[in-house]
Amino acid sequence: MIKEYVLYNWSLILILLGFAVSLKETVFLDRTTIIRYYILIGAIFLLSIVVYEEFYLAELGGYRTIRLILMGIRYSATPFIIALVIYALAKKLRWFVFIPAMILGLINAVSVFNGLVFSIGKNGVLIRGPLGYLPYAVVGLYCIFLIYILIARSNKQVVEMIPIAFLGFAFGSGLLLPFIYGKDYSQIFCSTIAIALYVYYVFSILQLTKKDALTGLLNRQAYYADIENNPESITALISLDMNGLKALNDSYGHMAGDEGLITLAVCLKRALKNRHMCYRVGGDEFVIICRRTSKEELSQLVENIRKSISETKYSCSIGCSHIDDGAGSIDALLQDSDEKMYREKAAYYRDSRQSS
Repeated sequence: MIKEYVLYNWSLILILLGFAVSLKETVFLDRTTIIRYYILIGAIFLLSIVVYEEFYLAELGGYRTIRLILMGIRYSATPFIIALVIYALAKKLRWFVFIPAMILGLINAVSVFNGLVFSIGKNGVLIRGPLGYLPYAVVGLYCIFLIYILIARSNKQVVEMIPIAFLGFAFGSGLLLPFIYGKDYSQIFCSTIAIALYVYYVFSILQLTKKDALTGLLNRQAYYADIENNPESITALISLDMNGLKALNDSYGHMAGDEGLITLAVCLKRALKNRHMCYRVGGDEFVIICRRTSKEELSQLVENIRKSISETKYSCSIGCSHIDDGAGSIDALLQDSDEKMYREKAAYYRDSRQSS
């Protein structure tokens, strides 16, 4: 039977092994998240064994009690695995995310004896009980909560929404396809979840390579790539430079300077709209690319940035430049915004010396 299991689930085994090796080599995830991913991989593997054993016994006929127990495990494991996914991807959530899955597990355990959720007829066919659709409802709620959490913690940019949409599609299919294909889909459920998670993981890692590790903004490499992407739509650039970062580092240490940069990044994210992308291109240097943005919208954006930063104990110098669609080069646009920013920065330090 082991040989048959391996042959039947060889693609799943390869995916899980590849996932595990990738986790071991990654430098973008913290240890806690990696451990949670490993637990998730193990849970999917164990569920695949349960599913294979259940359907193997169904083909042999008989073994009603063992099949009911395995069925109870399968119905309980599915929401537990989705809860594990949430637990792995949303690090701030704690163990209470598993409470609905645990309650469902108890109901399924009782159903083994009274058929409340499922039972097996004399002909060996599944019979749904009064609560037969409860496992699907719990899994559906978990999926909705997962997508909500992922969207809430994202920057709402298209590049971040694509993997979330893919994950939602994969899990949504896991809810609908059982009603279309019946028990046949149950046998590929584990592979579906494993593929969806691995693809989401790869998407996430690719996104992290484009992000600045400290601030969560896009990095210099992403800036160079994005100015080559549809450059005619870029109508404005904003250059920003934090004031007093060196003095802050020298007086209070680099952790204090990092806190200032993170605070500024939060302010910038708060002010941006969908057509605006912000990049940390140097130690205390930031650039915002504005696509199809009018002069009035640019002025409003700069005003919003200044207002947001003014509510903190930090400050930055800002310069901006605007062109009509395709009317000039990006290099000229950046040079103009940089010059304005440096003039404002020089005025800031001149006024600081005069007031001290």
